[in-house]
Amino acid sequence: MKLKTEQLLIGAVLMSTSVLPVKAQSDTAMQGMEQATDRQKSRGVMVQRSMQGGSAPADARDPHAYSDGYDFGAIPRPRFADEQSFAALLVDRFEAVRNDGDTRGLYDLQAWYGRTYDRVVLKAEGEINNGKLEEADTELLWSHAVATFWDAQFGFRYDSRNEGPDRSWVAFGLQGLAPYWFELDVTAYLGESGRSALGVEAEYELLFTQRLILQPRLEANFYGKDDPGVALGSGLSDITAGLRLRYEIRREFAPYIGIEWVGRFGGTGDYVRAAGESKSETSAVAGVRFWF
Repeated sequence: MKLKTEQLLIGAVLMSTSVLPVKAQSDTAMQGMEQATDRQKSRGVMVQRSMQGGSAPADARDPHAYSDGYDFGAIPRPRFADEQSFAALLVDRFEAVRNDGDTRGLYDLQAWYGRTYDRVVLKAEGEINNGKLEEADTELLWSHAVATFWDAQFGFRYDSRNEGPDRSWVAFGLQGLAPYWFELDVTAYLGESGRSALGVEAEYELLFTQRLILQPRLEANFYGKDDPGVALGSGLSDITAGLRLRYEIRREFAPYIGIEWVGRFGGTGDYVRAAGESKSETSAVAGVRFWF
């Protein structure tokens, strides 16, 4: 009888302990399912917002990132490189030229001021002999970038000479870097009384080392009609070919030596020969190239 009573007590205790955990587990499971459903609903809303637009999430890094641009707040908006104006001056040739016992000076420079796509360009070239400016060609151009490495240019050119009349031209051309790193400058000119001209310049730089550079240079000039006042004939007037070997002490400063040949053709050659001069000449040159 005693054993049976103990068995009944043990059974009642087991029944009470098994029913309570099952009910608790059931409640916990139901709560977990409800929370999972809520999370799924919330995630669905976020996915829907990201796919269909809408307002930015509350924890977004920058609400302006969802607009068309950024707001820099109290600081000024940065100015990028193509929004700023810069200036540069390159003196490509500043040299002494010697041939047949005569020495004269020569300069060839280019300066510009402006932005990436539009700038003002000044080109100047001249010859000095016995302390006097024998002749000078000066161009003032507006330059506009039309392609990678290429600028279209339009403006005016003025030629002045110690002997003979001055000449003025309207200039338009193309300047840039051709394939295989050839620097080209091709310009056409229209002057008074139906005069026309075409100038072509090409340069190349051959690097022996990072500082020792050989620069071949070729220049040719053509004229549409004879101009006896300045001893120029129609057609191909002259060709200048030269080699200059420079050493860049600094990138901005490089002395050089070289040799240059000048040939005159057609009517220009006839004018030169009539003046008792040779139609072609070879000169030794020495000078400095610098920019800043």
